[in-house]
Amino acid sequence: MSRRRCSGRTHVLILTLLFGMPCVFGARYAHAGLFDDEEARRQIKDISIKTNERLDTFAKGQIELANQIQALREENSRLRGQVETLTYELDSARKRQQDFYVDLDGRLRKLEPQVAQSAEARSADDGKPPVDPPRKAVSDPAAETREYEAALNLFRANKLKEAAAAFESFTKAHPDSTLTPSAQYWLGNAHYSLRDCKKAIDAHRLVVSKWPAHPKAPDALLNVATCQQELADAKSAKMTLDTLLAKYPDSTAATTARQRLKK
Repeated sequence: MSRRRCSGRTHVLILTLLFGMPCVFGARYAHAGLFDDEEARRQIKDISIKTNERLDTFAKGQIELANQIQALREENSRLRGQVETLTYELDSARKRQQDFYVDLDGRLRKLEPQVAQSAEARSADDGKPPVDPPRKAVSDPAAETREYEAALNLFRANKLKEAAAAFESFTKAHPDSTLTPSAQYWLGNAHYSLRDCKKAIDAHRLVVSKWPAHPKAPDALLNVATCQQELADAKSAKMTLDTLLAKYPDSTAATTARQRLKK
């Protein structure tokens, strides 16, 4: 009888162990699975937060870049407007300068006969007979004037290449004309307007060397100095201005030269 009881208890213990172990292990596995899910959720949450932060940073960068691009476009538009305005003002100033010189040229041409008459009068007052000018080849002053005016009109119309060719042709065709010094002067101005300072300097220097007493000689020297400054030859420009003050101290060009030397 006792053996049967022991055997029964043994069976119960064995059954308990057999059916109880899976429960224990199952509880452990369930706890481990729950822990893994929470860790995964936490990691996913962290990744989501970091991703959102990166997206926010990227979005802010994109907005800032877009604002900078817009600001650059506005600045570019403003600068383009300023360039267009300055270009227009420069063209207008150049046109006014051309008109001024053309008007001045007309006034000086009217004064030239009076200057010649004054020289003859001074010779008469000195008791000396006026010196007859050397005889020149027969010319047509009216035709020369028309040719000169045609070249001047080309310059006035801003047809600079055609004007330069016309003035150069005039100086070669009429080397002894009273209009040749003026034509040579305007040839220099045409070259300057074409941004060819070297040719402009050569043309204006010829006015000063060949016709030093001509009314346009001081302005020719001033134009030479201007071209030298634009060629970044400040030393030569200063020497030219000093020569202008020494040779033509009372001229209008000398007043401008003094102002430039003060700067």
